[in-house]
Amino acid sequence: MTGPPGAPRLVFYGDDFTGSTDALEVLAFAGLRTALFLAPPTPATLARFPALDAIGVAGDSRGMGTPDLEAAMPGILEALRDVGAAIVHYKTCSTFDSSPETGSIGRVIAIARGIFRNPSTPIVGGTPALARYCLFGNLFARSGTDGAVHRIDRHPIMSVHPVTPMREGDLARHIAAQAPLAIASLGYPDLERGAAAAREAFAALAARGPDAILIDAGSEAHLTEVGGLLLDAAERAGPLFVVGGSGVESALTQWWGRGAPAAAPEAFARFAPVDRLLAVSGSASRLTAAQIDGAVAAGFVGVPVDARALLTDEAAAGALADAACGSLAAGRSVILHTVRGPDDPRIAALRAAFPGEDPSSTGRRLGRALGGVLAAVQARARLGRLVVAGGDTASQAVQVLAPDALAVAARLAPGVPLCRMHAAGRALDGVEIALKGGQMGGADFFDRVRAGHSG
Repeated sequence: MTGPPGAPRLVFYGDDFTGSTDALEVLAFAGLRTALFLAPPTPATLARFPALDAIGVAGDSRGMGTPDLEAAMPGILEALRDVGAAIVHYKTCSTFDSSPETGSIGRVIAIARGIFRNPSTPIVGGTPALARYCLFGNLFARSGTDGAVHRIDRHPIMSVHPVTPMREGDLARHIAAQAPLAIASLGYPDLERGAAAAREAFAALAARGPDAILIDAGSEAHLTEVGGLLLDAAERAGPLFVVGGSGVESALTQWWGRGAPAAAPEAFARFAPVDRLLAVSGSASRLTAAQIDGAVAAGFVGVPVDARALLTDEAAAGALADAACGSLAAGRSVILHTVRGPDDPRIAALRAAFPGEDPSSTGRRLGRALGGVLAAVQARARLGRLVVAGGDTASQAVQVLAPDALAVAARLAPGVPLCRMHAAGRALDGVEIALKGGQMGGADFFDRVRAGHSG
């Protein structure tokens, strides 16, 4: 299935905003005309962004409890199906962190199977460009704190994630624990044998009738073969619903380009410095904590956020905005942070303040509150560039800003492009923003966003 004339090649839904810009980056760097929206776009919206090769929708299902997810996802998936693309991608975090109660990938697959009716749902397990490798069904990921590659259930950050800790390395088992799904696995040796062998092995697995097929990906070469598998399956039974990280976009673009990972166009290689930067962080990862330390050492003003007070005291948001604006007016860059690492006592204090509330719900409310502070500061300071760290935080905060769409402006760090917001008729139009997941970027990330890059 190639889709009707004028339809995009691909449409994706990101389960959080940081992951959505990761997928957006891969497509843009491959030369595809791509825009990221905050909801499935209407024909009137698309008329303002003509001739798109790919369409993204930035969502927040990664932080949803299962009842909310079951209420929201059917309508979203139906709208994405109706765009007419041959492939509809549910873009998960590359670490697949989720649980039966929060951000359930398994439940999304079960819902989608009633909408797309594909024989089996492909799950692409690896994203090698981000050092996420799937081998014999087990996920491995490099840690930003020690540089070593760990099986995901032994990863020093993801195994202790505050909401969805990864306790199982086998992705088929991990996902099947979230919904009653039969999941087969296509191992990387079949991918190593080339396109014909991979298709034969995939067809043999599909003939057994599993609900989903987990596909290994340990290298860029593997992904090229995966791209061929996906497009072949879409031709037979499209639109094809696919699950995985931005390895899906890499697989497709590499197959279209027949093998070579796309290099960022020269237009994305440079971006100018800014004199002041505002960053908001709700990420509890150790890497983000080290990045906050690096920002403060580079001259940023670090402003601790009392998350409990922000959610219970109406005056707290105004006080934070005043503090940030004061430092920005003095020419300083500012980083507001709710936590510095998984051992920060503010995490326990926040949970204790709302003992009967699911942590994911608290996190979403906190993200919206931080978005309100970000919007208030931006309205007063009129900055040219912003940063939001933390997937759940970014998902909520950007919805408060409510741009019409995002497009890639420049290469920044793998999986974290610098984006430009489109907001017709508003001061937000043209403002740049970087949305950083907890595992992304180097130790100097925040200062690098401020300092620019000359190419």
